[in-house]
Amino acid sequence: MAKLPTPDELSKINYKPPEKRWVNTPAEFKDGFWCFGTRPKYLQAVDMPNPREWKPIEDDWKLPENWKEIFLEGFAERLKKYRSFRLFMDICVRCGACADKCHFFLGTGDPKNMPVLRAELLRSVYRNYFTTSGKLLGKLAGAREITFDVLRELWYYAFQCTECRRCSVFCPYGIDTAEITIICRELLNLLGLNTDWTMGPVANCYRTGNHLGLEPHTIKSIIESMVEDIETITGIKIEPTFNRKGAEILFITPSGDLFGDPGTYTCMGYMMLFHELGLNYTWSTLAAEGGNFGLFTSNEMAKKLAYKIYAEAKRLKVKWILGGECGHMWRVWNQYLETWHGPTDFLETPVSPITGTKFDYTSSLKAVHIAEFTADLIKHGKLNLNPSRNDYLKVTFHDSCNTARGMGIFEEPRHIIRNVCNHFYEMPENTIREQTFCCGSGSGLNAGENMELRMRGGFPRANAVKHVHKHYGINMLANICAIDRAALKPLMDYWVPGVEVCGVHELVGNALVMKGEKERTTTLRSEPLPEKEAKENV
Repeated sequence: MAKLPTPDELSKINYKPPEKRWVNTPAEFKDGFWCFGTRPKYLQAVDMPNPREWKPIEDDWKLPENWKEIFLEGFAERLKKYRSFRLFMDICVRCGACADKCHFFLGTGDPKNMPVLRAELLRSVYRNYFTTSGKLLGKLAGAREITFDVLRELWYYAFQCTECRRCSVFCPYGIDTAEITIICRELLNLLGLNTDWTMGPVANCYRTGNHLGLEPHTIKSIIESMVEDIETITGIKIEPTFNRKGAEILFITPSGDLFGDPGTYTCMGYMMLFHELGLNYTWSTLAAEGGNFGLFTSNEMAKKLAYKIYAEAKRLKVKWILGGECGHMWRVWNQYLETWHGPTDFLETPVSPITGTKFDYTSSLKAVHIAEFTADLIKHGKLNLNPSRNDYLKVTFHDSCNTARGMGIFEEPRHIIRNVCNHFYEMPENTIREQTFCCGSGSGLNAGENMELRMRGGFPRANAVKHVHKHYGINMLANICAIDRAALKPLMDYWVPGVEVCGVHELVGNALVMKGEKERTTTLRSEPLPEKEAKENV
């Protein structure tokens, strides 16, 4: 693993254009900027093509002899299948409106990380094989052949994009460059050129129903361990149910909330809330994953992994689905599921059993985001909250790319935070809501071997946090995404030491006054509440 530069070293970014044209500048594989190639066992587990041992840094990728034909046939198939893809290949005028909007360009200074140029890497191949001008004029029309060097370049930069779609917000033609990255990765996937960090979770989810490969008894044991922690903190014994047929609600959250801090504290907050409400819900140990790393491999794989949730909802005969704090989980559900599987007629349009609110906008999806559900509870005054328990925190909120740009969830988490915390401060306006900066580690990039890329890609987000840390003393960065909770922690430790990371429902769990609870002396992290600690020291 490459040594990570210091923040001072890394922040010196060179934006000077290269001396040679980009087509004459081959990709330079830099340590700390790329992920390991996937192990063949993961591809074999999900019946994906061309499994083999290979290393991105080596000159021989052990490609099949007819790799060019495979790539171009896949290209042609997707141009025919996805009208939007062909449109995005044709209509870009290279105005550069997106150029300085990508966090990877801002963090690296590499022109090929400008969304317009990253897409141009693939678009140039499109011109050569699928346009008349490219076939006749070649380089004069911006066309180039698919060679091994071009393939290496496509791979290197396709995995320097988190598919966050910030560039699409600023494109005057509405080009979604993230969709181009998705297709580019699909084409690479036909050649077995995926990453280990992506394919591991895909294979695990296909086998066990969750990214971490947790078996049902392990999931049950983890949740029961959290129940014991909640009882220690509150004195209240929670009794969750698993795979219970006839429950009103199936609760699905990303498996990261079951395994890694600080996601586990968010999960404790969910359970405390549901217990206090007397919610008729159940967990599934067979579909214990809302996230979908299939989205980072191919449309078909994402479709396969998504189906388990609705299959489980049908098996358990629930009425509707409540989903936890996750980013791409909600992008997949909100933007793809009905296209893949059709309307979910076997479920009911969700109605809150506590407030009576009918979530009409989910009449097709039949699923409600936990932030929408909890914001509605607070709006109707259904929760007894003591925000002073979070007074040791000065909080800002990171809009997760997929729930913000992909689903339009902007105000609900802010409404929750303002009611469970007394000290909330926004980051600069051009870095939040639909213009939010990415964590720099999404779409399967949150590995360890590409840490410099992650720190560079997360630099714009960290810079905005640093601003409010300096001016308001911010010490907690809240969000509603499991990947963010995993990715933002090392980002903050690197760029803004002293700022911690949490899910919104950890803050809810801290503030929630539960009926019959004992006097609380600690937070959900089992850390002493500051006012209790102060009294004890008097």
